Amino acid sequence: MNPLLKAEQAVVGAVLLDPGQLSQLEWLAPDHFYRPVHQALFAALRKLRGDGHPAVEGEGPVPLSWVTDAVAEAGLHVRGLTASYAHLLVSACPRPAHAAVYGRMVLEGAIHRTVAQHAIRLHQEARAGALQGEVEGALRYADVLTGVLTDLARRWGSEPRPVAPATSQTPDPPALARTQADQVAEDEEFLLAVLIERPGAIGEVVDWLRPGDFADPVHGHLYRCLGALHHRGEPIDRITLLWEAQRRGLLADGTLSEDRFAAICDGVGAGDAEWLGKQVMRSSLTRTAAATARAVRALAEDEALAPGRLINHALHALGPLDEVRARWQTANGRPASRAPTTAPSPSGPPAARVHAALTRSTPRTAPSPPGQLGPVPTPTAPRSPSRNHS
Repeated sequence: MNPLLKAEQAVVGAVLLDPGQLSQLEWLAPDHFYRPVHQALFAALRKLRGDGHPAVEGEGPVPLSWVTDAVAEAGLHVRGLTASYAHLLVSACPRPAHAAVYGRMVLEGAIHRTVAQHAIRLHQEARAGALQGEVEGALRYADVLTGVLTDLARRWGSEPRPVAPATSQTPDPPALARTQADQVAEDEEFLLAVLIERPGAIGEVVDWLRPGDFADPVHGHLYRCLGALHHRGEPIDRITLLWEAQRRGLLADGTLSEDRFAAICDGVGAGDAEWLGKQVMRSSLTRTAAATARAVRALAEDEALAPGRLINHALHALGPLDEVRARWQTANGRPASRAPTTAPSPSGPPAARVHAALTRSTPRTAPSPPGQLGPVPTPTAPRSPSRNHS
Protein backbone atom coordinates (compact mmCIF):
# COMPACT_ATOMS: atom_id res chain seq x y z
CA MET A 1 0.00 0.00 0.00
CA ASN A 2 1.41 3.36 -1.06
CA PRO A 3 -0.52 6.34 0.42
CA LEU A 4 1.47 8.86 -1.64
CA LEU A 5 0.59 7.10 -4.89
CA LYS A 6 -3.07 7.05 -3.92
CA ALA A 7 -2.94 10.76 -3.02
CA GLU A 8 -1.41 11.63 -6.40
CA GLN A 9 -4.07 9.61 -8.18
CA ALA A 10 -6.80 11.24 -6.12
CA VAL A 11 -5.61 14.79 -6.91
CA VAL A 12 -5.54 14.21 -10.66
CA GLY A 13 -8.81 12.28 -10.50
CA ALA A 14 -10.45 15.13 -8.59
CA VAL A 15 -9.49 17.66 -11.27
CA LEU A 16 -10.66 15.33 -14.04
CA LEU A 17 -14.01 15.06 -12.28
CA ASP A 18 -14.25 18.76 -11.38
CA PRO A 19 -12.08 21.28 -13.30
CA GLY A 20 -13.02 23.92 -10.73
CA GLN A 21 -10.78 22.20 -8.17
CA LEU A 22 -7.75 23.65 -9.96
CA SER A 23 -8.53 27.00 -8.33
CA GLN A 24 -7.96 25.31 -4.94
CA LEU A 25 -4.60 23.90 -6.07
CA GLU A 26 -2.76 27.00 -7.32
CA TRP A 27 0.10 26.24 -4.89
CA LEU A 28 0.62 22.71 -6.23
CA ALA A 29 3.08 22.35 -9.13
CA PRO A 30 3.50 19.43 -11.55
CA ASP A 31 7.00 18.67 -10.24
CA HIS A 32 5.53 18.05 -6.79
CA PHE A 33 4.24 14.73 -8.15
CA TYR A 34 6.54 11.74 -7.99
CA ARG A 35 5.23 9.76 -10.98
CA PRO A 36 5.99 11.30 -14.38
CA VAL A 37 2.54 10.36 -15.71
CA HIS A 38 0.90 12.34 -12.91
CA GLN A 39 3.23 15.28 -13.53
CA ALA A 40 2.29 15.28 -17.20
CA LEU A 41 -1.44 14.99 -16.56
CA PHE A 42 -1.52 17.73 -13.93
CA ALA A 43 0.51 20.03 -16.19
CA ALA A 44 -1.83 19.23 -19.08
CA LEU A 45 -4.92 20.04 -17.01
CA ARG A 46 -3.42 23.38 -15.98
CA LYS A 47 -2.56 24.13 -19.60
CA LEU A 48 -6.09 23.33 -20.76
CA ARG A 49 -7.48 25.69 -18.17
CA GLY A 50 -5.05 28.40 -19.27
CA ASP A 51 -6.11 27.90 -22.88
CA GLY A 52 -9.75 28.46 -21.92
CA HIS A 53 -11.06 24.91 -22.31
CA PRO A 54 -14.91 24.86 -22.43
CA ALA A 55 -15.04 22.47 -19.47
CA VAL A 56 -13.61 25.10 -17.12
CA GLU A 57 -16.28 27.74 -17.55
CA GLY A 58 -19.11 25.59 -18.81
CA GLU A 59 -22.20 24.70 -16.81
CA GLY A 60 -23.63 21.27 -16.28
CA PRO A 61 -21.81 17.95 -16.59
CA VAL A 62 -18.10 17.92 -17.42
CA PRO A 63 -17.69 17.09 -21.11
CA LEU A 64 -15.75 13.98 -22.02
CA SER A 65 -13.37 16.17 -24.03
CA TRP A 66 -11.89 17.45 -20.75
CA VAL A 67 -10.51 13.97 -20.11
CA THR A 68 -9.59 13.07 -23.68
CA ASP A 69 -7.90 16.42 -24.35
CA ALA A 70 -5.90 16.12 -21.11
CA VAL A 71 -4.73 12.63 -22.09
CA ALA A 72 -3.77 13.84 -25.56
CA GLU A 73 -1.80 16.82 -24.20
CA ALA A 74 -0.04 14.76 -21.51
CA GLY A 75 0.75 12.07 -24.08
CA LEU A 76 3.03 14.55 -25.84
CA HIS A 77 5.33 14.53 -22.79
CA VAL A 78 5.10 11.00 -21.41
CA ARG A 79 4.91 7.64 -23.10
CA GLY A 80 2.39 4.87 -22.48
CA LEU A 81 -0.49 7.03 -21.22
CA THR A 82 -3.92 5.73 -22.22
CA ALA A 83 -7.48 6.92 -21.69
CA SER A 84 -8.14 3.88 -19.53
CA TYR A 85 -5.57 5.11 -16.99
CA ALA A 86 -7.33 8.48 -16.82
CA HIS A 87 -10.57 6.64 -16.10
CA LEU A 88 -8.77 4.70 -13.35
CA LEU A 89 -7.72 8.03 -11.78
CA VAL A 90 -11.32 9.22 -11.81
CA SER A 91 -12.44 6.12 -9.94
CA ALA A 92 -9.49 6.50 -7.51
CA CYS A 93 -10.81 9.82 -6.17
CA PRO A 94 -13.22 9.32 -3.26
CA ARG A 95 -14.38 12.95 -3.11
CA PRO A 96 -13.36 15.69 -5.56
CA ALA A 97 -14.11 18.33 -2.92
CA HIS A 98 -11.17 16.98 -0.89
CA ALA A 99 -8.68 17.84 -3.63
CA ALA A 100 -6.84 20.38 -1.44
CA VAL A 101 -6.28 17.73 1.24
CA TYR A 102 -4.99 15.24 -1.31
CA GLY A 103 -2.76 17.99 -2.71
CA ARG A 104 -1.32 18.64 0.73
CA MET A 105 -0.32 14.98 0.92
CA VAL A 106 1.40 15.27 -2.46
CA LEU A 107 3.24 18.38 -1.25
CA GLU A 108 4.37 16.52 1.88
CA GLY A 109 5.86 13.78 -0.27
CA ALA A 110 7.59 16.35 -2.44
CA ILE A 111 9.16 18.02 0.61
CA HIS A 112 10.53 14.70 1.89
CA ARG A 113 11.98 13.87 -1.55
CA THR A 114 13.51 17.32 -1.99
CA VAL A 115 15.26 17.23 1.40
CA ALA A 116 16.55 13.71 0.74
CA GLN A 117 17.89 14.67 -2.71
CA HIS A 118 19.78 17.69 -1.37
CA ALA A 119 21.16 15.66 1.54
CA ILE A 120 22.52 13.12 -0.95
CA ARG A 121 24.15 15.93 -2.92
CA LEU A 122 25.75 17.35 0.24
CA HIS A 123 27.13 13.92 1.06
CA GLN A 124 28.59 13.61 -2.43
CA GLU A 125 30.23 17.04 -2.16
CA ALA A 126 31.68 16.18 1.24
CA ARG A 127 33.14 12.89 0.04
CA ALA A 128 34.60 14.52 -3.05
CA GLY A 129 36.08 17.29 -0.92
CA ALA A 130 37.68 14.75 1.41
CA LEU A 131 39.40 13.07 -1.54
CA GLN A 132 40.49 16.35 -3.14
CA GLY A 133 41.55 18.07 0.08
CA GLU A 134 39.12 21.00 -0.25
CA VAL A 135 36.04 22.10 1.66
CA GLU A 136 34.49 24.85 -0.45
CA GLY A 137 32.16 22.51 -2.34
CA ALA A 138 30.74 21.00 0.87
CA LEU A 139 30.30 24.42 2.49
CA ARG A 140 28.68 25.83 -0.62
CA TYR A 141 26.18 22.99 -0.81
CA ALA A 142 25.49 23.23 2.92
CA ASP A 143 24.39 26.80 2.17
CA VAL A 144 22.19 25.47 -0.64
CA LEU A 145 20.57 22.93 1.69
CA THR A 146 19.96 25.61 4.32
CA GLY A 147 18.32 27.83 1.71
CA VAL A 148 16.18 24.96 0.42
CA LEU A 149 14.97 24.12 3.93
CA THR A 150 14.13 27.76 4.61
CA ASP A 151 12.22 28.06 1.35
CA LEU A 152 10.34 24.81 1.96
CA ALA A 153 9.31 26.03 5.42
CA ARG A 154 7.81 29.17 3.95
CA ARG A 155 6.12 27.22 1.18
CA TRP A 156 4.59 24.95 3.79
CA GLY A 157 3.46 27.99 5.76
CA SER A 158 5.67 27.55 8.84
CA GLU A 159 8.61 29.40 10.35
CA PRO A 160 12.05 27.79 9.86
CA ARG A 161 13.81 27.23 13.18
CA PRO A 162 16.20 24.52 14.39
CA VAL A 163 14.49 22.03 16.70
CA ALA A 164 16.19 18.97 18.17
CA PRO A 165 14.40 15.63 17.69
CA ALA A 166 12.91 14.06 20.81
CA THR A 167 15.35 11.17 20.52
CA SER A 168 18.62 12.38 19.07
CA GLN A 169 20.63 9.74 17.25
CA THR A 170 24.18 10.51 16.19
CA PRO A 171 25.03 8.65 12.97
CA ASP A 172 28.23 6.66 12.83
CA PRO A 173 31.05 8.62 11.20
CA PRO A 174 31.48 7.70 7.54
CA ALA A 175 34.32 5.28 6.84
CA LEU A 176 37.33 6.75 5.09
CA ALA A 177 39.19 5.10 2.25
CA ARG A 178 42.32 3.39 3.49
CA THR A 179 44.78 5.75 1.81
CA GLN A 180 42.75 8.74 2.97
CA ALA A 181 42.54 7.41 6.54
CA ASP A 182 46.30 6.82 6.58
CA GLN A 183 46.94 10.41 5.47
CA VAL A 184 44.58 11.82 8.10
CA ALA A 185 46.21 9.74 10.85
CA GLU A 186 49.66 10.82 9.68
CA ASP A 187 48.68 14.51 9.79
CA GLU A 188 47.23 14.11 13.27
CA GLU A 189 50.29 12.33 14.64
CA PHE A 190 52.60 14.86 13.02
CA LEU A 191 50.66 17.73 14.59
CA LEU A 192 50.78 16.14 18.06
CA ALA A 193 54.54 15.60 17.73
CA VAL A 194 55.02 19.27 16.84
CA LEU A 195 52.86 20.40 19.77
CA ILE A 196 54.84 18.22 22.16
CA GLU A 197 58.32 19.21 20.97
CA ARG A 198 57.83 22.89 20.15
CA PRO A 199 57.23 25.10 23.22
CA GLY A 200 54.31 27.42 22.64
CA ALA A 201 53.19 25.71 19.43
CA ILE A 202 49.78 24.87 20.86
CA GLY A 203 49.04 28.57 21.12
CA GLU A 204 48.84 28.66 17.31
CA VAL A 205 45.89 26.28 17.15
CA VAL A 206 44.18 26.11 20.54
CA ASP A 207 41.70 28.90 19.76
CA TRP A 208 40.02 27.04 16.91
CA LEU A 209 41.07 23.36 16.92
CA ARG A 210 39.05 21.02 19.14
CA PRO A 211 39.59 17.41 20.29
CA GLY A 212 36.56 16.36 18.28
CA ASP A 213 38.28 17.45 15.08
CA PHE A 214 40.64 14.45 15.31
CA ALA A 215 39.47 11.36 13.47
CA ASP A 216 41.35 9.06 15.86
CA PRO A 217 39.85 9.26 19.38
CA VAL A 218 43.28 8.60 20.95
CA HIS A 219 44.69 11.63 19.17
CA GLY A 220 41.73 13.66 20.38
CA HIS A 221 42.36 12.58 23.99
CA LEU A 222 46.03 13.55 23.78
CA TYR A 223 45.15 16.92 22.28
CA ARG A 224 42.72 17.49 25.16
CA CYS A 225 45.55 16.72 27.60
CA LEU A 226 47.81 19.21 25.81
CA GLY A 227 45.04 21.82 25.97
CA ALA A 228 44.63 21.25 29.71
CA LEU A 229 48.36 21.75 30.31
CA HIS A 230 48.30 24.90 28.20
CA HIS A 231 45.25 26.22 30.03
CA ARG A 232 46.90 25.73 33.43
CA GLY A 233 50.11 27.36 32.22
CA GLU A 234 52.19 24.23 32.85
CA PRO A 235 55.16 23.22 30.68
CA ILE A 236 54.50 20.81 27.84
CA ASP A 237 56.78 17.89 27.01
CA ARG A 238 56.40 14.13 26.74
CA ILE A 239 56.69 13.59 30.50
CA THR A 240 54.09 16.19 31.52
CA LEU A 241 51.80 14.90 28.77
CA LEU A 242 52.15 11.30 29.96
CA TRP A 243 51.38 12.39 33.52
CA GLU A 244 48.26 14.26 32.38
CA ALA A 245 47.14 11.23 30.36
CA GLN A 246 47.52 9.07 33.47
CA ARG A 247 45.52 11.53 35.57
CA ARG A 248 42.69 11.30 33.03
CA GLY A 249 42.67 7.50 33.16
CA LEU A 250 43.89 6.95 29.61
CA LEU A 251 46.54 4.47 30.74
CA ALA A 252 44.43 2.56 33.22
CA ASP A 253 41.56 1.90 30.80
CA GLY A 254 43.85 0.94 27.93
CA THR A 255 42.96 3.90 25.73
CA LEU A 256 46.63 4.82 25.38
CA SER A 257 49.34 2.16 25.17
CA GLU A 258 53.05 2.68 25.78
CA ASP A 259 53.92 1.81 22.19
CA ARG A 260 51.31 4.17 20.81
CA PHE A 261 52.53 7.02 23.00
CA ALA A 262 56.14 6.40 22.06
CA ALA A 263 55.31 6.32 18.34
CA ILE A 264 53.65 9.72 18.57
CA CYS A 265 56.31 11.36 20.71
CA ASP A 266 59.16 9.98 18.61
CA GLY A 267 57.67 11.42 15.44
CA VAL A 268 59.26 14.31 13.58
CA GLY A 269 58.74 17.37 15.75
CA ALA A 270 59.71 20.09 13.29
CA GLY A 271 56.77 21.51 11.42
CA ASP A 272 54.20 24.28 11.15
CA ALA A 273 51.55 23.68 13.81
CA GLU A 274 49.06 26.08 12.21
CA TRP A 275 49.33 24.46 8.77
CA LEU A 276 49.00 20.96 10.24
CA GLY A 277 46.08 22.08 12.40
CA LYS A 278 44.27 23.32 9.30
CA GLN A 279 44.88 19.96 7.62
CA VAL A 280 43.29 18.21 10.58
CA MET A 281 40.39 20.64 10.62
CA ARG A 282 39.82 20.35 6.88
CA SER A 283 39.36 16.62 7.33
CA SER A 284 37.07 17.25 10.30
CA LEU A 285 34.91 19.62 8.26
CA THR A 286 34.35 17.17 5.40
CA ARG A 287 33.61 14.35 7.87
CA THR A 288 31.11 16.57 9.69
CA ALA A 289 29.46 17.55 6.41
CA ALA A 290 29.12 13.88 5.43
CA ALA A 291 27.70 12.94 8.84
CA THR A 292 25.28 15.87 8.68
CA ALA A 293 24.10 14.81 5.23
CA ARG A 294 23.46 11.28 6.46
CA ALA A 295 21.48 12.60 9.44
CA VAL A 296 19.33 14.85 7.23
CA ARG A 297 18.72 12.05 4.77
CA ALA A 298 17.62 9.73 7.59
CA LEU A 299 15.14 12.38 8.71
CA ALA A 300 13.82 12.81 5.17
CA GLU A 301 13.29 9.07 4.83
CA ASP A 302 11.20 8.96 8.02
CA GLU A 303 7.68 9.03 6.58
CA ALA A 304 6.20 9.64 10.03
CA LEU A 305 7.74 13.12 10.24
CA ALA A 306 5.42 15.97 9.30
CA PRO A 307 7.03 18.50 6.92
CA GLY A 308 7.38 21.22 9.56
CA ARG A 309 9.16 18.88 11.97
CA LEU A 310 11.31 17.45 9.19
CA ILE A 311 12.50 20.90 8.14
CA ASN A 312 13.20 22.06 11.69
CA HIS A 313 15.00 18.84 12.66
CA ALA A 314 17.09 19.07 9.48
CA LEU A 315 18.07 22.66 10.33
CA HIS A 316 19.10 21.43 13.78
CA ALA A 317 21.20 18.67 12.19
CA LEU A 318 23.12 21.35 10.28
CA GLY A 319 24.19 22.95 13.57
CA PRO A 320 27.43 20.95 14.09
CA LEU A 321 28.54 21.82 10.56
CA ASP A 322 27.87 25.51 11.21
CA GLU A 323 30.02 25.29 14.35
CA VAL A 324 32.96 23.71 12.52
CA ARG A 325 32.57 26.20 9.67
CA ALA A 326 32.82 29.11 12.13
CA ARG A 327 36.08 27.75 13.56
CA TRP A 328 37.42 27.05 10.06
CA GLN A 329 36.81 30.68 9.15
CA THR A 330 38.56 31.78 12.34
CA ALA A 331 41.54 29.59 11.51
CA ASN A 332 41.77 31.21 8.10
CA GLY A 333 41.46 34.75 9.42
CA ARG A 334 37.90 35.32 8.19
CA PRO A 335 35.04 36.48 10.38
CA ALA A 336 32.63 33.72 11.27
CA SER A 337 29.33 33.93 9.48
CA ARG A 338 26.11 31.98 9.44
CA ALA A 339 25.00 30.15 6.34
CA PRO A 340 22.79 32.42 4.22
CA THR A 341 19.09 31.83 4.14
CA THR A 342 16.55 32.56 1.49
CA ALA A 343 15.13 36.05 1.86
CA PRO A 344 11.42 36.07 2.72
CA SER A 345 9.00 37.21 0.09
CA PRO A 346 7.70 40.73 0.80
CA SER A 347 4.13 39.45 0.80
CA GLY A 348 4.88 36.18 2.59
CA PRO A 349 3.86 32.72 1.31
CA PRO A 350 0.86 32.55 -1.02
CA ALA A 351 -2.39 32.48 0.91
CA ALA A 352 -3.58 29.44 -1.04
CA ARG A 353 -0.43 27.52 -0.08
CA VAL A 354 -0.78 28.38 3.58
CA HIS A 355 -4.43 27.34 3.40
CA ALA A 356 -3.41 24.02 1.90
CA ALA A 357 -0.81 23.46 4.60
CA LEU A 358 -3.44 23.98 7.26
CA THR A 359 -6.09 21.90 5.54
CA ARG A 360 -7.37 19.00 7.58
CA SER A 361 -9.78 16.22 6.84
CA THR A 362 -12.49 17.80 9.00
CA PRO A 363 -13.95 20.77 7.10
CA ARG A 364 -14.33 24.03 8.98
CA THR A 365 -16.67 26.90 8.21
CA ALA A 366 -14.73 29.85 6.83
CA PRO A 367 -15.41 33.22 8.53
CA SER A 368 -17.05 35.96 6.51
CA PRO A 369 -14.61 38.42 4.93
CA PRO A 370 -14.51 41.89 6.53
CA GLY A 371 -17.37 43.98 5.29
CA GLN A 372 -19.43 41.09 3.99
CA LEU A 373 -22.94 40.88 5.38
CA GLY A 374 -25.16 37.90 5.45
CA PRO A 375 -24.33 34.20 5.29
CA VAL A 376 -21.57 32.79 3.18
CA PRO A 377 -22.98 31.22 -0.02
CA THR A 378 -22.99 27.46 -0.03
CA PRO A 379 -20.50 26.12 -2.60
CA THR A 380 -22.03 24.23 -5.46
CA ALA A 381 -21.45 20.52 -5.75
CA PRO A 382 -18.76 19.43 -8.19
CA ARG A 383 -19.89 18.53 -11.65
CA SER A 384 -19.55 14.97 -12.82
CA PRO A 385 -18.53 13.89 -16.30
CA SER A 386 -21.37 13.31 -18.70
CA ARG A 387 -20.18 9.78 -19.34
CA ASN A 388 -19.21 7.02 -17.02
CA HIS A 389 -15.39 6.90 -16.48
CA SER A 390 -15.27 4.08 -14.01
